[in-house]
Amino acid sequence: MPRHIQEGTPVQIATTLEMLKTGIAELRARGGRIAFVPTMGALHAGHMALVAHAQTIADHVVVSIFVNPKQFGPNEDLARYPRQETADADLLAAKGCALLWLPPVSQIYPDGFATTVSVARLGDGLCGAARPVHFDGVTTIVAKLFAQVRPDCAVFGEKDWQQLAIVRRMAFDLDTGVTVIGAPTVRDPDGLALSSRNAFLTPVQRAQACALPQALVAARDAIEGGAPVADTLAQAERSILEGGYASIDYVALVDADSLVPLATLTGNGRILAAARIGTTRLIDNFAVPAKK
Repeated sequence: MPRHIQEGTPVQIATTLEMLKTGIAELRARGGRIAFVPTMGALHAGHMALVAHAQTIADHVVVSIFVNPKQFGPNEDLARYPRQETADADLLAAKGCALLWLPPVSQIYPDGFATTVSVARLGDGLCGAARPVHFDGVTTIVAKLFAQVRPDCAVFGEKDWQQLAIVRRMAFDLDTGVTVIGAPTVRDPDGLALSSRNAFLTPVQRAQACALPQALVAARDAIEGGAPVADTLAQAERSILEGGYASIDYVALVDADSLVPLATLTGNGRILAAARIGTTRLIDNFAVPAKK
């Protein structure tokens, strides 16, 4: 653990831009690198794994909690998205987080705010097709947070692979100077990826939810073994629906970097899916390495 990080120390909480600027200046005065972990709160073990990863590559870790209204569509779950800021702050303090940026909407989108940051093409398909405003909301808030926090690096989970690819593109294209790092997905013992939205699942739905990662693992193994991609993806969809999911937004094999759909595995691929169980939409993905 870098020398400046001490677990169990109180986390400084900034709720205004002036408090944030003062806190960041104090961290800079101590020397070392600042890693940033942006979140929407309701922290779980997956988020804390991002914080732990950030602590291995930087001397100070800054976390933000902001439920971003611009990445929710008109019929999505903004109002019921879980919020537990006090418990989240306690978790971050226990893990040695240096600073928590906990802004109200007015500090992010003041009156008259009129700018949107958009990354072309990478957000058109997959989740972008089902959630047309989502990724513009993501890139706008991340660009804003990068400008406010000015970290050396930022850590995002690989669970949302499309988001990770889009944020990397945005950070590079806008010369932010922020290195965007992906951290592996954290899973429950039955393979389900940790997500704040898992809290919406009933006990029966939670038991059924593991059909999603199970279908993707089976599809990954089949494709690596030479099975036809289209047939394999179709089988994965059937398995997900038979496992208890109500509907599927997509199951796709794409190039890991460009997100271009692959009819055959010609390079490093990623198999991704989004499906709905009850009223909850879950996503997942796995690497499909190029054949050697």
